[in-house]
Amino acid sequence: MKSAVMTFPASNCDRDMYDALEKITGKVPHKIWHQDTEIPPVDLIALPGGFSFGDYLRCGAMAARSPAIKQVLAHAQRGGNVIGICNGFQVLTEMGLLPGALMRNRSLKFVCKTVNLKVENANTTYTSAYHENQNIEIPVAHHDGNYFADDETLTRIEDNGQVVFRYVDKGGEVSKDANPNGSQHNIAGITNERGNILGMMPHPERFIEDIQGGTDGRGFFESIINSLN
Repeated sequence: MKSAVMTFPASNCDRDMYDALEKITGKVPHKIWHQDTEIPPVDLIALPGGFSFGDYLRCGAMAARSPAIKQVLAHAQRGGNVIGICNGFQVLTEMGLLPGALMRNRSLKFVCKTVNLKVENANTTYTSAYHENQNIEIPVAHHDGNYFADDETLTRIEDNGQVVFRYVDKGGEVSKDANPNGSQHNIAGITNERGNILGMMPHPERFIEDIQGGTDGRGFFESIINSLN
């Protein structure tokens, strides 16, 4: 599986994503700078976390207008796989590849902790190594992770199985207390209708080795490998 990781000014999780993909796939990912006008043929493009362009205007708004984004759009329209983690999720919504928007956290504070997620749909490119309703632990670190969409959009993505990760408590129950940012329906990660694009606020790349405190993120990358190899 060939992959690429894009870096924007003020990205700070690109190295984390790069290392995770290299360790789990055994192949060195391509590095893409946001001003590049060409992207080599790859199976997966990753938009990492961080504060692209200092979150100026809106989180991800300026990154979504970078020169390299045209190539990401073309890749996605061909059915190529794209993942956006944290700031990358924000960029994907700004690009229009995913519905909804990421707003300021309900607490108005930066949240950095490990949360519990329920795998809502294990029949996707990004979740097939998990089982349905599996409770996993993944870290979050964001200030604008409050997922918002209108009622029609929420109904559509729920009915289509596009909600793939949801914030829950340790017992697997959806609750307000388990929601770190106020996201509607406790949504933590979604796909587009076609299923080749995924955005999520939690950071699976930060939980792939025991030394990091947990390995529940490995299933995310193993799902991709199993689906794309």
